Amino acid sequence: MKIRVGFGFDVHQLEDGKDFWLGGIKVPHTKGATGHSDADVLIHTICDALLGAANLRDIGFHFPPTDITYKGIDSKILLKDVVTLLKDKGYAIGNIDATIALELPKVNPHIPAMKEALIPILEIEEGDLSIKATTTERLGFEGRQEGVSAYATVLIQKK
Repeated sequence: MKIRVGFGFDVHQLEDGKDFWLGGIKVPHTKGATGHSDADVLIHTICDALLGAANLRDIGFHFPPTDITYKGIDSKILLKDVVTLLKDKGYAIGNIDATIALELPKVNPHIPAMKEALIPILEIEEGDLSIKATTTERLGFEGRQEGVSAYATVLIQKK
């Protein structure tokens, strides 16, 4: 069995009055992430990790921000397309380990809903998706509540 590992990283600026989409759900907050799509930093990070593991370039290559087709798009649609790309190359997802870094809002209460939204799209079991959250102890752009970042490591295997 051939296995591959991928790593993803993404950052989005936070802006007052925007909806905050994170992990496929709308998280209540006074600020939201900005971007060409719905700016779901967690999904974008997972997409990049999966694409990288399969040597399929990155999310910007497949869904360029210059293409109006993706303006405001629900990132769950992008994730579904990435899963299809992997399946077409003969890969299945083994597991995903992701971390979200931001000061506020507190993410932990929303993790079960994020997992519920993402697991069916990823076509994996509940135990194969780990989502964690951390602050940066008020340091950096996350600590100043100017932005949010996320990291993901994935394992995929050839079917």
